[in-house]
Amino acid sequence: MMAIRSGGNPIGQPSDSQYWDKSHNIYCLLDAVYTDITIFLVIAKFLRESNIAKALTDKTIVYESHVRWFWSSARYEEKEKTIYSAVTKKDENGQDVDLEIKFNVGYLRRVLELGNSDSDPTIIPEHLCKGLWCRMGFTGHLNGKMGKTMFCHPYKFTIHCIVYALSHRKGACDETSNYIMNIITCLVLNRPSNVLWVTF
Repeated sequence: MMAIRSGGNPIGQPSDSQYWDKSHNIYCLLDAVYTDITIFLVIAKFLRESNIAKALTDKTIVYESHVRWFWSSARYEEKEKTIYSAVTKKDENGQDVDLEIKFNVGYLRRVLELGNSDSDPTIIPEHLCKGLWCRMGFTGHLNGKMGKTMFCHPYKFTIHCIVYALSHRKGACDETSNYIMNIITCLVLNRPSNVLWVTF
């Protein structure tokens, strides 16, 4: 979802000196300027028009120090299903001010423009996923590990984007997890899916 960088400076004065977890949640460059002269032309256009396009391409920079400050004061309100926290920021006069931050699943849906809901399915029947993968030209064993290298280039590119942008992995990014398989199945079949449930 985000390019995540580290920095120990206050929120008003972030440092760009070093990336934090740069191998995790990397945004995808799906712009036509990068893809129109490649074999990924059609699949990149498909991803740009999908309901997860914003989640794949969001270039928001988040600093490690901000994340640490946020979680140091975070509290979860079960009744509202909302996380509350506070962060310190410099105002226009250089004074420290505390800002309350709150977010929930609905907020994430709105920001990422996912267009899904809690009532959308979170798990797709396995036979549906595997049947689709066969139609996508999967060359491996259906009961074995699902690897992106076992597909043709356009589908490999699709899986690569989703694994790097939406998965929890920091390594072994050639393999796809069941929840990534569900996202890809719903995306290709144009079916609703509760993406937030499986990625957050």
